[in-house]
Amino acid sequence: MATVSDLDRAALRAQRLQLRRRQVRRRRLTALAIVAGIVLVSVFAGRLVAGSGSVSLRPDRSAALVSPFHSTLPQEIRGVHVSMDLAGIPGKLSSYLALRKDGLNTIELDVKDEYGEVGFVRGAPALAAGDGAAHPYYDARAVAARVHKAGLYLIGRVVTFEDPVTATAHPAMAVRTRSGSIWRTNGGLAWLNPYSRAAWRYDVDVAVAAAKAGFDEIQFDYVRFPSDGDLADIRYPGPHPQPMGETIAAFLSYAASRLHPLGVRVSADVFGLSGNHDLGVGQYPGQIGEVVDTIYPMTYPSHYGSGEYNLRDPSAEPGKTVAYSLRDFRTKLVGTKAQLVPWLQDFSLGRRYRPADVLAQVQAARDYDAGGFMLWNASGIYTAKALAPGPPPPLPPLYAPHL
Repeated sequence: MATVSDLDRAALRAQRLQLRRRQVRRRRLTALAIVAGIVLVSVFAGRLVAGSGSVSLRPDRSAALVSPFHSTLPQEIRGVHVSMDLAGIPGKLSSYLALRKDGLNTIELDVKDEYGEVGFVRGAPALAAGDGAAHPYYDARAVAARVHKAGLYLIGRVVTFEDPVTATAHPAMAVRTRSGSIWRTNGGLAWLNPYSRAAWRYDVDVAVAAAKAGFDEIQFDYVRFPSDGDLADIRYPGPHPQPMGETIAAFLSYAASRLHPLGVRVSADVFGLSGNHDLGVGQYPGQIGEVVDTIYPMTYPSHYGSGEYNLRDPSAEPGKTVAYSLRDFRTKLVGTKAQLVPWLQDFSLGRRYRPADVLAQVQAARDYDAGGFMLWNASGIYTAKALAPGPPPPLPPLYAPHL
């Protein structure tokens, strides 16, 4: 296996030292930022109310980190995704909480999923209840209390713009076609219009409901423009003079302006390839990193094509694929406040993924000094040994640059 050069090692050490220094400076400035930030966020939120529903589409940097958070972030996130369906099965949540003995310290639970469903009824926004989107998969307050009693950190996943329930019930908020009908993906799912202020307000209302129930962090997924279906047939109603990337950053800034004062962190999922490609969906890590607390790239090796990072089959070399991807994200996030935590592949696609493949990805995340990692498996079956705590790497990663 090729190793990095001495120059690469020195550069990475310098980068880590720079990151540590920035973290220390941020801690010292937090007390002052709390007072000043609350005032600035009040002004930003006031524009939403007083301006006849108008919201500036420019990312508002004053929305970032404006209040103390009500929970402590794990030193290394080691988490798994749990769907609302699984959480609704009696006894199933207990099986995930039991993974704490293996090293689990974080659970990400669906609050609003790809199908527009909200996982709880009590406390759900009136719009969700009225449209039939709210379902009693779990009681949000009770789940938050159980997760915290087990000593775990709780993230709420809010699928943002893919929402067939709300888009169908409220066509004025939906992405449309040239003929004026509701646009749909290849799978038949409708989307909310990312330019729609009403859509922004609804998604963040759902997030606020979870925050008030006790969730520690809200992670926005599908926070982008559509990527599959007849994209040429898409029409976005209303004004949209700014670039896509600016719109996504502005939405997240608005979300932070409402969630940070509640003591809740704000994060975003992004495509793994957005670290080195413009995918045309408005996901620009540098812009997003300016307004969120954590950015979660989906670095699933099976999603990278042959030749990416000069690897013939990225799926067959999961450690290298994740490492190269995180290196690109590190470059994009220089100068931003966002922590980097990758989603790792714990499922089989194209070939069978074994524990060694998952562990290779975990090691890559640690090599690149990520803030931890999250495991994804839609079926909810996870590699327990991958959750074991690990020491910080003594040396830079042993992967040669591909350029």
